Parts: sequence; C-alpha cells; structure tokens
Amino acid sequence: MQDKKGPIGVFDSGYGGLTILKEISALLPQYDYLYLGDNARTPYGSRSFETVYHYTLQCVKWFFEQGCSLVILACNTASAKALRTIQQKDLPVLAPNKRVVGVIRPTAEIIGQFSLSKQIGILGTQGTVLSQSYPIEIQKFFPEVTVWQQACPMWVPLIENNEHLNEGADYFVEKYIQQLLQQNANIDAILLACTHYPLLYPKIKAALPAHIQVIMQGNIVAQSLQNYLQRHPEIEAKCTQNGRQAFYTTDDDGIFEQQATLFYGSEIKAQQIDLG
Repeated sequence: MQDKKGPIGVFDSGYGGLTILKEISALLPQYDYLYLGDNARTPYGSRSFETVYHYTLQCVKWFFEQGCSLVILACNTASAKALRTIQQKDLPVLAPNKRVVGVIRPTAEIIGQFSLSKQIGILGTQGTVLSQSYPIEIQKFFPEVTVWQQACPMWVPLIENNEHLNEGADYFVEKYIQQLLQQNANIDAILLACTHYPLLYPKIKAALPAHIQVIMQGNIVAQSLQNYLQRHPEIEAKCTQNGRQAFYTTDDDGIFEQQATLFYGSEIKAQQIDLG
C-alpha cells in the first residue's frame, strides 16, 4: 500500500494554496497534483493550535488515502501550527514512508538574501504571527537578521469576498503596513506570509516605499520542491507523472470553482468531499 504511486498532495485551508500550486505546476508540469481546500472550516488563521492541528491531520490522512506519498501544506497557518507535530508524532505511526512538508522552512532558508539592512518584515495571519514560526526558523539560517511581524486579520476576508481590488481595501492595506513599518524604519524586505496575500500585491506595493522588496512564496516553494524531489529519489519515484490536476473542496464545489479562478488564473473543475 505504501509503495503505491500517486499524485503530489497540495493542501490549504481555502483558496490561497492555489497561488502556490500555480507556481509549482508551472515549474514542474510533469507531475500529477491533488488539491484540497478545507473551505467548510476556513479561515484557520484565527483558530487555536489544537483545532488547526486536528483539521490539518484529518486532511493529511485523506491525502494518504488517495495514494499521495508527498503532501505540501501550502498554508502558512497549517505549516506554523500543525506541521511539526504531524512530522514528529503522527507520520512515524501513520505512514513512515510518506512525507509532509510546509511553506515556512523553504522561505526561511533563503529570506536573508533579500535584505541589506538585516531587518525583515512579516505580514501574516494572527495564527502565523502568534506561532513565532518565522522568527524561530529564520534565526536558524540567518542569526544576524531581525524579524518584525504584523498580523493582518482583515486581508483574507477582503480577498475571499472579492473586495480586495476595491478602494475600501486600501485603508486596511495601508493600516497594517504602517503598523509594521512603525516597528522598525529600516525594514527593507517584507514577506507576504499568507498564500492569499499575492492578490493584494499591487496595493501592497503601492503603499510601500520603493526601496522595500516584497517577497512572495509561490516561486520559492516551487523551487524548493524541485530541489526536494532531486534529493529524495525514493519519494520522487512514488509521484505519478501524467501532468494531471484534480481539485477538491470540503464546501460547495460550485462556489469553489468560481472563487478558485481568482487565485489560479484559469478555470478549474472541483469536487466536494465530506471528511466526516
């Protein structure tokens, strides 16, 4: 059972992970991908560690049942609140030959290269910020870097309600950016530490001084996956290569298809599943 070939699983609490999948499939189109959005229980950003862990583990188990040997948590909150426990506690018991990876470590491994001042800003959900995952991980690779964080609780609701391009969104974009920059005037690189936030990129860029670089995760995660598969041929051998993609949601599939276009850039067909 464990050696059965299958697609690469890509998980998110909602739609944001589609911005990651878009970059991954552009770089590595030969593989098969299975996407699951836990839209019925989104957002994860404001939920407790225990709840996010429970939900994420349930979804990871579903991926394993579909034959996935590699699952990417394309969700910063799930990566921050659930990944380590799943890797250390659950995988050895559930499926020692399968792997679950996240989006925080690949970003932390290279983020120091984007800053001359060694002052880096993080914009993320409440859950990601409170977890302290980014400061902890970045410290391992770039001890000389200081990390400043700002939670942006209104950004995901704005995006998911398709209000992010309207003028009303400007207030909340500028508010959180100002709160971040007030913490340290020398920040010269800012990471969008939520997979939804690339949809706000034009407004974020417009609200920032020109010298501040904005870092998005999609390309970083895609390149990290490519590298991972090269370094782990035993996992790569279990990933099917027919260039196919399938999309699933725990909520209404019609609504998912409609919203997904916004994040993925093209139309998709989705299927609703019940995790029980």
